[in-house]
Amino acid sequence: MRFFYWCIVGLVCLGCNQNRSKERGLTSNGDLEVNNDVSLMEISMGNPEKDTISELERGLIQAGLTNVKVAIPEVYIELKYSTKDNFFGKDVYGDLRNCYLQPDVVAKLKKALKKLNQQHPELTFLIYDGVRPNSVQQILWDSLDKPDSIKPLYVADPKKGSLHNYGVAVDLTLAEKSTGIPLDLGTHYDYFGYPAYPDREKQMLKEGKITREHVANREILRKAMTSAGFAGIGSEWWHFNAFSLQKAKELYEIVK
Repeated sequence: MRFFYWCIVGLVCLGCNQNRSKERGLTSNGDLEVNNDVSLMEISMGNPEKDTISELERGLIQAGLTNVKVAIPEVYIELKYSTKDNFFGKDVYGDLRNCYLQPDVVAKLKKALKKLNQQHPELTFLIYDGVRPNSVQQILWDSLDKPDSIKPLYVADPKKGSLHNYGVAVDLTLAEKSTGIPLDLGTHYDYFGYPAYPDREKQMLKEGKITREHVANREILRKAMTSAGFAGIGSEWWHFNAFSLQKAKELYEIVK
């Protein structure tokens, strides 16, 4: 009789734990599920105080995007467009400090970090930019002191939209896990010139503009990201796309 009693108690407790896991967005092995079935307040925000959320961040949450730092606590976040340390020398994100991406992209990023840590457990990602609302894209476009004919060489045309505007592109580098200090990959973020071009690395090596250590660090980053389904581009070592533009248009709306 006593054995039967404790079996019933055990089943009840197991059911309660499973319900709590579902409420918290956890899988059976304790990993965070990155999906939109979980409360946006719970999955997308590190601080539950609504009054502390900027209008921009509230819009990102309402659009169904995920707070990367909440989903992957091991990464570091330094949104360059929330500072003046960027190509434009202008803060266009204001109070936004959290990086947001589409849930599927966060899941891929988590896989990339796992791959990175298999060979380099001392490293992590330092993220410079994620989703970039189209309204911010327009500010960047208008602020760029270049003729409209060559502006697309530096920033995407907001009328057409970019993968950042869909929340499926991420700008990042490698950093020491213990300190968050970034590794040297040859140029700073937002450097527009051949030394930042993956497509020009052999040429830049010959000319002494970058070193073999720079290329080796870039290869570590590229290997981790591509293993999770990201694709780099030829002109920015820090930029990776989770989907093609065509696929992004099929799956998502531009974040306004």
